[in-house]
Amino acid sequence: MTRRVFRYVPFTIEQDQTAETEYEARCVSGDESECGAQSGTHSGPRPVEEWQRKHTQETGHRRYRRNFGDYAAMRPPAEPGSLLGADRGMA
Repeated sequence: MTRRVFRYVPFTIEQDQTAETEYEARCVSGDESECGAQSGTHSGPRPVEEWQRKHTQETGHRRYRRNFGDYAAMRPPAEPGSLLGADRGMA
């Protein structure tokens, strides 16, 4: 039997600022089935909202499923003294 030791490391979850966020919407209006029209994916909410307004004007549909996507990064804590070089005797 292999023995393992697990340590608790207090990682921080942060939004990855190097990746673009994604916004999109899908029309879910309809009595028996959803319309299904989609806005496409955009890097900001404004084009999606404009698409919703236009789709509502053209069809009268008023119900949408909106999706927001981003990337998250797990950041380990900094080791004590590592920023000052204390862990290498350079304090």
